[in-house]
Amino acid sequence: MVKTLLILLCLVLPWLAVLIKEGPSLRVLWAFLLQLCGHVPGVIYGIYRVVQD
Repeated sequence: MVKTLLILLCLVLPWLAVLIKEGPSLRVLWAFLLQLCGHVPGVIYGIYRVVQD
């Protein structure tokens, strides 16, 4: 259930979903920068980080 909600959050704010999943890290910065470059790369990276165990 939590993973599903995080995936839905990735569609809107991928960096926030990565932050909730992994805590403050360099990966959150990557998700934020990819979202600034274009929303779709940020979403793809966010979903990848949330789904990966």
